[in-house]
Amino acid sequence: MQLSSFFAALLLATVMVARPGIAAAFATLPADATTGTGQARVVSVTDGDTLVLDNGVTVRLVGLQAPKLPLDRPNFREWPLAREAKRALEELVLNKRLTLHPATTPTDRWQRTLAHLSRDDGLWVQGEMLRLGWARMYTFPDNRMLASSMRGLEREARAARRGIWRHPYYAVLTPAGAIKALNTFQLVEGKVVDAAEVKGRVYLNFGEDWKTDFTIMVPAKVKRALARQGDDPVSLEGRTVRVRGWLKSYNGPMVELTHPEQLEVLDGGSDQRR
Repeated sequence: MQLSSFFAALLLATVMVARPGIAAAFATLPADATTGTGQARVVSVTDGDTLVLDNGVTVRLVGLQAPKLPLDRPNFREWPLAREAKRALEELVLNKRLTLHPATTPTDRWQRTLAHLSRDDGLWVQGEMLRLGWARMYTFPDNRMLASSMRGLEREARAARRGIWRHPYYAVLTPAGAIKALNTFQLVEGKVVDAAEVKGRVYLNFGEDWKTDFTIMVPAKVKRALARQGDDPVSLEGRTVRVRGWLKSYNGPMVELTHPEQLEVLDGGSDQRR
């Protein structure tokens, strides 16, 4: 190698270390993921969280919710940035071979395969969509593996205002703003004013009037699970939390927890990071 070429290569390596964004940095599958069950090539992408393989299988990316396209659903209004999210997934997977890592519950009610996906180069598809800001973490009681890793990648993207996080439609709501978003999936953040246990259920109230203010309802099973990880909901009075879930109307806007990963304690407890 000529001396000038050597110094050019050294300079490039130095720049890539100093600016990690230039390098091929991406999310990789955590060690606790399920073992892969085979490979297939992606032939089409339906939207930001659904794709079709060359063996005819439709895969729903478990753990994610990307902005929604109408997809021939009558009277369905397209979510902001849905086309951009679809393009982002296409760039990651179209015509590439993927390994499927099955979810705990392997299919949904539409018989789509539920799985985490990885590329041959190690990229974790769900993780990268979250890291780039094109989806939100969206877990279920029977499918919540890798939630901690996904939540961290989502948090990183939100702090950097990547993808959907620069659009007000996806902003984290205050308890007061929750009333305007009924029947939608949201993240809501605020300070718990009162924590009351009634017949085994815990109600986390975010205002003085529990009949109208935002509330998180914690069933007994979820209460016990939260307590085991150090976040007993009865002790959350005065604490700042973030919850994700579908907002429904029950004495004001309410999210009912179905599993612990929906709740983050932000000022102490098991998860202090924003």
